[in-house]
Amino acid sequence: MAEKIRWGVLGTANIAREEVIPAIKASHNGIVLAVGSRDAGRARAYADALGIERAYGSYEALLADPDIDAIYNPLPNDGHAPWSIAAAQAGKPTLVEKPIAMNAAQAEQLVKAFRDANVLLTEAFMYRYHPQHERVRKLLAEGTIGPLRLIDTAFTYSMPLAVTDNVRLKPDQGGGGLWDVGCYCVNLCRMMVGEEPDTVTGQLILGTQSGVDEMFVGTLHFPGGVVAHFDCGMRAEFRNFYTLVGPDGAVTADNAFRPPDNGSTTIRVQRNRALAEPIVIPAVNQYQRMVEDFADAVQQGRKMTYDPMDSVKNMRVLDALLQAAREGRTIRLGA
Repeated sequence: MAEKIRWGVLGTANIAREEVIPAIKASHNGIVLAVGSRDAGRARAYADALGIERAYGSYEALLADPDIDAIYNPLPNDGHAPWSIAAAQAGKPTLVEKPIAMNAAQAEQLVKAFRDANVLLTEAFMYRYHPQHERVRKLLAEGTIGPLRLIDTAFTYSMPLAVTDNVRLKPDQGGGGLWDVGCYCVNLCRMMVGEEPDTVTGQLILGTQSGVDEMFVGTLHFPGGVVAHFDCGMRAEFRNFYTLVGPDGAVTADNAFRPPDNGSTTIRVQRNRALAEPIVIPAVNQYQRMVEDFADAVQQGRKMTYDPMDSVKNMRVLDALLQAAREGRTIRLGA
């Protein structure tokens, strides 16, 4: 294998252009070798704009390139599982955008395909690689706020009402606020509690034209005595935070999921009704940390930092939340 992992990118997504490709270029162990699109001209223009050597007019051609060591898949949600499975069959380790699939059953098929092929897979929840969350978990472990009892989290943004053709508004391509940004809130709650919820509830606002959940509010009850609630969607002011609450205090991450790419961020510790104590977390780029960790795993032949089965578990909760909202009832998981 080359000294640096040679990446191939499926599609010409903005998230790749704006975040992941620059992160790979800045990494110590990766380069972007090729991009593939169903339109050869679009692929070539995208590659030229970003200084990428090779451009392919099909995803199949990209996956067939023997020089590519790893794949980044930022296709629309309905392309995550099928094209990642194709990457597994081509023997290519794959970093696939969130949510990993359209539902839990599809996620299970995806994970099995990589396991059967003995190829590495992980979901691109970039926020998990930011050190602020390690610090928060350390505060929890030290008993700073006492036993965790409540989580409050949100991830929202405001898509202009005039926009009607965005892929996030298309039901058949996995659109909706829960799949787009609520998946972060669910993943965060599960990570901080360290177990799976036993019941969930949900409420949603369907777009009159889109037919997808443009706003979603959910609750998760965990068997250890923790309750979490979150709101998410694309029709509200940008917010991305979480607060963990215990009997002795609270910890808040104000820029939980999208902190400045190369800027510091601050978490706040509130105790005994006193002024919050700020803890500054030095500047990092969580996208760069994610792609470097992935490339290290590929080079070293080790397991991924985050097991892909965690992605299946996250999808199970997302499925249950959407079912709860559609049916207007509490859904029990694992029943």
